[in-house]
Amino acid sequence: MTDWLQHLLILPILLPLAVGAALIPIDERNRMLKGVFGFGSTFVVFVLALALMRIAANAGNLPGTGIYQLGNWPAPFGIVLVLDRLSALMLCLTAGLALAAQVYSMARWHTAGHHFHSLFQLLIAGLNGAFLTGDIFNLFVFFEMMLAASYGLLLHGSGPMRVKAGLHYIAVNLAASSLFLIGVSLIYGVTGTLNMADLAAKLATLTPENRQFVEAGAAILGIAFLVKAGMWPLSFWLPPAYAAATPPVAAVFAILTKVGIYVIVRLHFLVFGAAAGASAGFGQDWLVAGGMLTIAFGAIGVLASQAMGRLAGYSVLVSSGTLLAAIGLGHAGMLAGALFYLVSSTLTISAFFLLIELVERGRDAGADVLAVTMEAYGDFDEDEEEEEVGVAIPGTMAVLGLCFCLCAVLLSGLPPLSGFVAKFAILRGLFDMPGADLATAMSAADWTYVVLLILSGLAAMIAMNRIGIRTFWASIEGTVPRVFVIEITPVLVLLAACIFLSLQAGPAMRYMQATADDLLNPLFQSERILSAPRAGGQ
Repeated sequence: MTDWLQHLLILPILLPLAVGAALIPIDERNRMLKGVFGFGSTFVVFVLALALMRIAANAGNLPGTGIYQLGNWPAPFGIVLVLDRLSALMLCLTAGLALAAQVYSMARWHTAGHHFHSLFQLLIAGLNGAFLTGDIFNLFVFFEMMLAASYGLLLHGSGPMRVKAGLHYIAVNLAASSLFLIGVSLIYGVTGTLNMADLAAKLATLTPENRQFVEAGAAILGIAFLVKAGMWPLSFWLPPAYAAATPPVAAVFAILTKVGIYVIVRLHFLVFGAAAGASAGFGQDWLVAGGMLTIAFGAIGVLASQAMGRLAGYSVLVSSGTLLAAIGLGHAGMLAGALFYLVSSTLTISAFFLLIELVERGRDAGADVLAVTMEAYGDFDEDEEEEEVGVAIPGTMAVLGLCFCLCAVLLSGLPPLSGFVAKFAILRGLFDMPGADLATAMSAADWTYVVLLILSGLAAMIAMNRIGIRTFWASIEGTVPRVFVIEITPVLVLLAACIFLSLQAGPAMRYMQATADDLLNPLFQSERILSAPRAGGQ
């Protein structure tokens, strides 16, 4: 990679950070101008992410490629940014969601509070830094930057429900940050390093006593990330917080839970991989149990939810549980399917969060409760004569209804869209055991995961059908919301991305499989980072 291409790696962090700071002094009366600058910054980051993904896919295995040494200090002494297929994928996903959310916000939501676009840019910088950093301490720095921006964004728009959920969100995440520091301190006190690659190299050489301290630190660190990932029982804060957030904020928050999962994937395969000696696979059983309980809890929450915002929040938990259990089960063939599911579910849930406000716009706050009452006790005006057989569906409701149906199909995992492809790929990786008897090779945990994966899709289908009928087919109010093109376009684009992912499932799965192969080869990844040459060949 040429020198100027090497510097592309730091731009997804520097650009939104600089633009976010530059937007603060601009008067709030010029919000549209701030929105244009913010959108331009995010669009450039999206283009950079696509370029970095191409670089990672084409040259990810060359020595020194994708390693950026800040201050030209090599690892483990200096700060390094690491680009591979997984980090490039997460950069693209983050920028894509951010673009959709920013376009949606400029219809009216960015005027609901101060410094929306600055906070949004700082959130993007924190997310990109978390995906690119190669050491745990700077992961903490970017993690805190991301959380600080998310506090302001969640409270954006005020209102008692939003403030209450926001304060709970802040308290929980501050506690998680404290655990993060404790875990980092324990690991550094024993190993003398926080570089992930160097930590992976040293872990196998530790004495049993020191290994126990490192594992204790990793367990505390894991709790902090599992809080963010939403694993049960640490997920009590997530559905109310996401349901209370404004639509563009909730849409971009769909990627925040994946930060915790991303870090768990990194540490699980790089630090606690096959080369970790006695610590190999540390915490794997907890991921399996916690992931399955999260799927079950999320599926029950989906069935119990009467409001679409809560349903979307519990869908986030189902997505997180599916990924955590897939990681914990440890089958190599499942990893590519799990990565495909990560992208598909994140795009779908983000689109659903944006769609909810459009569908519910103008509805009475008690409409859902009244609809449930009528389902239980029937219509009180049964003797009233029906005057018309059918009602013409206005164009706006037809478009919203189509988007809702696509979200229902994707969340339920029904064919032929990417939700089904993702679940099929996961199950195929689980069942694909060459030369082994399926009945004896699969454990009870494997079969339990299969059942939960199917039942969670069934729960989503039932819940989405129930709410869809109540909203579009048998609406009590019959009002047609006023929707702007700038609002419906991001929803259509995100759903189109899911359809495109379905049509290009072959190339996408090949990329995911190459990403999984990289993760399953931790020795090569560690050596690639530690042996990267300094700039200028010094």
